[in-house]
Amino acid sequence: MSAGRVRTKKKACSSEQSPDSLPLRSSGRQVKKKAAEATDDDDDASEKKYRKCEKAGCTATCPVCFASAAERCAKNGYTSRWYHLSCGEHFCNECFDHYYRSHKDGYEKYTAWKRIWTSNGKSEPSPKAFMADQQLPYWVQCTKPECGKWRQLTKEIQLTPQIAKTYRCGMKLNNSTKTEGSDQCSMPEDLRVAEVSDHWWYSMLILPPLLKDSVAAPFLAAYYPDCVGMSPSCTSTNRLPGESNLVKLEHLKSVLFDYYLPFGNRNGKLTCRYLKIILSNTELSTLLFFFSLLQEALTPQKCIHHIIVRGLVRIRCVQEMERILYFMTRKGLINTGILSVSTDQYLLPKEYHNVIVLEAKDRIGGRVWDDKTFTGVTVGRGAQIVNGCVNNPMALMCEQVGSLLWSCIIIMEKLLLEKIQEIYKAFIRESGIQFSELEEKVLQFHLSNLEYACGSNLSQVSARSWDHNEFFAQFAGDHTLLTVGYSTVIDKLSEGLDIRLNFPVQSIDYSGEEVQVTTADGTVWRTQKVLVTVPLALLQKNAIQFNPPLSEKKIKAINSLGAGVIEKIALQFPYRFWDSKIQGADFFGHVPPNSSQRGLFSVFYDMDPEVTYSICISCCYINEVPDPVKFFVTRWSKDPWLQMAYSFVKTGGSGEAYDIIAEDIQGTIFFAGEVSIFVTVDLRSLGNCL
Repeated sequence: MSAGRVRTKKKACSSEQSPDSLPLRSSGRQVKKKAAEATDDDDDASEKKYRKCEKAGCTATCPVCFASAAERCAKNGYTSRWYHLSCGEHFCNECFDHYYRSHKDGYEKYTAWKRIWTSNGKSEPSPKAFMADQQLPYWVQCTKPECGKWRQLTKEIQLTPQIAKTYRCGMKLNNSTKTEGSDQCSMPEDLRVAEVSDHWWYSMLILPPLLKDSVAAPFLAAYYPDCVGMSPSCTSTNRLPGESNLVKLEHLKSVLFDYYLPFGNRNGKLTCRYLKIILSNTELSTLLFFFSLLQEALTPQKCIHHIIVRGLVRIRCVQEMERILYFMTRKGLINTGILSVSTDQYLLPKEYHNVIVLEAKDRIGGRVWDDKTFTGVTVGRGAQIVNGCVNNPMALMCEQVGSLLWSCIIIMEKLLLEKIQEIYKAFIRESGIQFSELEEKVLQFHLSNLEYACGSNLSQVSARSWDHNEFFAQFAGDHTLLTVGYSTVIDKLSEGLDIRLNFPVQSIDYSGEEVQVTTADGTVWRTQKVLVTVPLALLQKNAIQFNPPLSEKKIKAINSLGAGVIEKIALQFPYRFWDSKIQGADFFGHVPPNSSQRGLFSVFYDMDPEVTYSICISCCYINEVPDPVKFFVTRWSKDPWLQMAYSFVKTGGSGEAYDIIAEDIQGTIFFAGEVSIFVTVDLRSLGNCL
């Protein structure tokens, strides 16, 4: 075709132009794009106004900085990082830098505090610890009966027991007057206060509460303050520059009552100071008179004002005060110790005097029974070890009668069969490590040792409540073997008491005004109060008939515990054939070859009283064993009036069962003994008692 369409040159595409010279299109696409970008920037800016706490589980969506130390403090705005102390207490990154960075104004204050903390405490002097110890505000509760609201004090106010005791809402603390205007108690309480009571709040607390100016500080001077709940920065726990521990202890002796000082000896272990050593007869009489004048009991209300700690945690401490005091003052029966007095002198009120003890066996002591037929030694068929001798009243009584001679360190593992097997399998699975044959045997030894402690096969022991006794305050110090036996203490305690042997009790009738106790020979004893101390096994088998019957709650508690059985075998040999094997130890463990032999002969004791120290080692094989010249085998389970060694919490049971068993019945029938050892009885109201 001669004729054709003539192609023209296309216009340059707009994309080929410089981005800076792009014209505005009529479609407005560029305008919309830029508008969208501007909107995104505004959204980002809006998001940056707030930042959540990054601590997992923290409920604070808009944290507020409590410190307000830096000029650029975020307050309740945005910061690059929030530092979490509790769910209601945070400080911003700007305030962190203010104290932590060497070029900032607050650095000198932080380092000065750090020097004091490290010279007195043991924990790390971290910035968080500094903030909790120095910058958190105090909280105080209004003492007005109809109010009781918690108020946050300003940073410059230092809380004192006097302020805590007298504070009212709106009070000006500089002159102890109230502010003018409306009733300050009508102001709503901070919302964070309610959160403190929630069960999860305490678990979100980063640092433990450390009390300031604690009244216990003089008594705990030998300990790191932060290890016993006190702040290392307060003056009562500070050590002067160059001051040695010895100098400080000497000073404390001049201000403390020198009765029982738990201060360290040259070996760094806790030691006891006994009345017999410290006090003369005149001083001892004065001390007893002093204690007879004590009329007031410690109450939570008296303790609350002395809880001086920064932050919301003070609220939680006050809320928990009743439980804490109950834990710290929970005791068994308290007696006067072993004190020799004439028959016409009484250390106890007259209400204690008319007491008769009915004993089923032909001896006193129950599961305390010493065998003195072995040449040169006393061997306890039952109890012979004091568990923790520091501040233990039993240790004091032993010292008074001279039966506390040497200590032994007993090693026990706190694991149960199912739980340890679960942990063991998880460890093997995750680590890939296989135990050697010897390691497997050592594991079985520790399991055997725990079964010895519980008095039962671990398959019968509660994995949840087996260590229920750890909920009680424990005595510190070494476990101590009484080389002359517990009977010395029992015999001394029984002096002057009206004890009737061979009188097993068959029934207790408390349905009338008087309690009638009937013994096996048909004798009826009439009394106002009865204290029952029979073993758990007898309660479980209804060896004593109660009228009215025991409550279903108490019976259930009795049956939820197990009656453990441990038997002792004592052998006396002509010579110490084990010396070369155990390197001078006074007791050693037998490593069982397998789990089936785990309960047999796990621990051996050398009863030689000349030994003054001990260690625990495994002893696998001992050759050339001579025949014993004397031996005995206990049979506690066959004894009709005992039938057990000691109790344990069975599977499905709870440690609360001990408390339930210890509860009295109508203020008339009381329970004590190994299974209810923590019973507290006001014996002043007993009158005639069995």
